[in-house]
Parts: sequence; structure tokens; C-alpha cells
Amino acid sequence: MSDALVTVRPRRIRVVCWASAATLLVVFSLVATSLTGRTGDGYGTFQRGDQLAMIGLGVFGALGILLFTRPRVVADARGVRVRNVIGSYELPWEVVRGVRFDRGAPWASLELHDDDLLPMVALQAADKELAVEGVRALRRLHQAHLAALAGDPAPR
Repeated sequence: MSDALVTVRPRRIRVVCWASAATLLVVFSLVATSLTGRTGDGYGTFQRGDQLAMIGLGVFGALGILLFTRPRVVADARGVRVRNVIGSYELPWEVVRGVRFDRGAPWASLELHDDDLLPMVALQAADKELAVEGVRALRRLHQAHLAALAGDPAPR
């Protein structure tokens, strides 16, 4: 079998998430600097802790957005490792029936022998040609594994 390694990460969503996280952090920081003086007609006043709490909320929001940059697919001759927004899976090629990227689907998925579908969020339709190349590379690795099982030394 070949020692090919395929690593795929989404491109467009990462750019959008990093820009959104930075914007959110800037907005929350600007709001925090404007929290001064009285809270209205009441007796309360905004203090330094209120400003820091607002910046902290911006940091937590930005980190939540950056979770969407987590997806990745890494595959080699032995199997495939899929890391989605929440959850990771490591599967040998023996349990994979095929790599699917249906028309109109937001991302590709692995079809397993037990009729489950495992979504691969890293291969998003929004990335167009990058996703298609990733799916083709995964299919080549899967076909090479199937050919090795069948005893064919040279897969197509």
C-alpha cells in the first residue's frame, strides 16, 4: 500500500470564523469601554469589573465561534480520522463502504458498512474544488485499500 497522507481542512469557514471572532471581540471591547458612569436613574454605576466582564464575554463568544474552525480529515493507508466541530472518530478502512458527496449536501460523508453515515464537516461544499479534490483523494485511498485486500498489487 502507498504511504500517501491526505489532510483536508475547510478554507472558507475558517476565514469567516476568524473574521467574525475578531469583529465580536472588538465590538465587545468597544462596548466595555463605553460602560462608565451611572446605570440610569438608579443608584448603580458601572465599574471596572463590569468592563472586564464584558470583554470576557467577548472572549468566550469569539472562542465559541472558533470552534467551527476545528474540523479536519486526515487519512492514510490504514484508515481515516475525522474531527468535526464536536467529536472525533478514528476508523480503519475496513469499516468504510464508501466516500459520499451527494448533490446538494453541505458536506461529504463516510458511508459505513453498518449503514451509518459519518459526516465530514471539513469537506464542505462551500469550498468547491478543494472539497472535490479531498473527496477524490479519500476515494483513491479507499480504493487502494480495497485492492490490497483483493490481492491486486497495483490499484487503478
